Amino acid sequence: MNDSRNTTEAGTRETDVLVIGGGTGGYSTALRAASLGLEVVLAEREKVGGTCLHRGCIPSKAMLHAAELVDGIAEARERWGVKATLDSVDWPALVATRDAIVSRNHHGVEAHLAHASVEVAHGQAELTGPRTARITGYGDVAVRRGIVLATGSRPRMLPGLAADGRRVVTSDDALFAPGLPGSVLVLGGGAIGVEYASFHRSMGAEVTLVEAAERLVPLEDADVSRHLTRGLRKRGIDVLAGARLSDTAVLDDGVRATVRTARGEIRTVTAERLLVAVGRTPVTEGLGLTAAGLATDERGHVAPADWTRLETAVPGIHVVGDLLPPPSLGLAHASFAEGLLVAETLAGRAPAAVDYATVPRVTYSSPQTASVGLTEAEALNSGREVTVNTMPLTAVAKGMVHGRGGLVKVVAERGGRVLGVHLVGPNVSEMIAESQLIVGWDAEPSDVAHHIHAHPTLSEAVGEAFLTLAGRGLHQQA
Repeated sequence: MNDSRNTTEAGTRETDVLVIGGGTGGYSTALRAASLGLEVVLAEREKVGGTCLHRGCIPSKAMLHAAELVDGIAEARERWGVKATLDSVDWPALVATRDAIVSRNHHGVEAHLAHASVEVAHGQAELTGPRTARITGYGDVAVRRGIVLATGSRPRMLPGLAADGRRVVTSDDALFAPGLPGSVLVLGGGAIGVEYASFHRSMGAEVTLVEAAERLVPLEDADVSRHLTRGLRKRGIDVLAGARLSDTAVLDDGVRATVRTARGEIRTVTAERLLVAVGRTPVTEGLGLTAAGLATDERGHVAPADWTRLETAVPGIHVVGDLLPPPSLGLAHASFAEGLLVAETLAGRAPAAVDYATVPRVTYSSPQTASVGLTEAEALNSGREVTVNTMPLTAVAKGMVHGRGGLVKVVAERGGRVLGVHLVGPNVSEMIAESQLIVGWDAEPSDVAHHIHAHPTLSEAVGEAFLTLAGRGLHQQA
């Protein structure tokens, strides 16, 4: 790799690859491209790591781990006879631990980029043509190989509702609002809303969770949604699915909202905080798409003309991460794969396209959900003949030890391959990798049934589900 940066007589800097956006998709592209010998400039107007590292995935999972510890104290006392008590939650100490984890990861990403000789340009990047850009505080850049758009997304707000970071917060600032509220109204029952509802309930808040669709996590299998809803309600969360917010007032001491329920009832909900988690929208403002010959679709995405290369209609301009429309899932781990694909493409290789059907989906609430592949409804709607098996986690000894219920559901073609695996229960986020391989490698239930699962583990329930489908089950439910 040539470590010297080329500059034209007019002051324009030249590079092989310009990556705009330093989140998971952007920095993975930059690191892989640099490892393949390409000269890379990474433009980031804030901190490398993006939303996932600084406001989303990492800090929220740190807080959810703390929530698990709080819940564990109650379980120890109430179920196991361990006379433990919780005096209080030291919010500043919790925040300090969370921030230390984020900071360590941030410095790690910076060190990786520096070691790979990726030049990080801190500033707003704007396209000035199909192979040129201007970065504030850095200058003009001419690109030899390609430009990668990785500018991510921001929380979507409802019309007439503005976030103030205190009474009305988004998923980006919910963890950074002052203190722990005594009550929260969470608007949005997708993965993000469910996770925040779960966290605040663990921390002692009264929580109302409102979802406009007829069920929570509507993209997941209906049985997973049902078990998740049951688990959240058992914990005391007021779940209102098929409900809509019709009016909101921000008060000095909180918010007051009018909610129309699925039955047409009108309810008034008051809470110290309103947390809006109704989705995210791509960030393209100031990106200069028009100058490069690009445009967004009706939802603000930049669609690729070639999904196998994630290349737009303008040759040499590629897209990764939240800017992509479906079937991309807007997930950090999917953007890592997209970054690798684009980097290898720009280096002249021919990598396999991202297989979005085998990207796992996880909700880190209590209970957790994890899934990969088709839901039962999706499989049936595709015209396939399917066979389905469900196995309670309590069908195996370790599930009884945990004592929190849960479910394994397998969807397979009748007499054929596995189409989807869906899990709900404790720690299932750590169990989905096996199922990703099963679905991704077109395995049949009989293939999986030959593999032995460690005893006693929760994963035995996954193995038992496949044994049953293969006609060899030991613990079929009566």
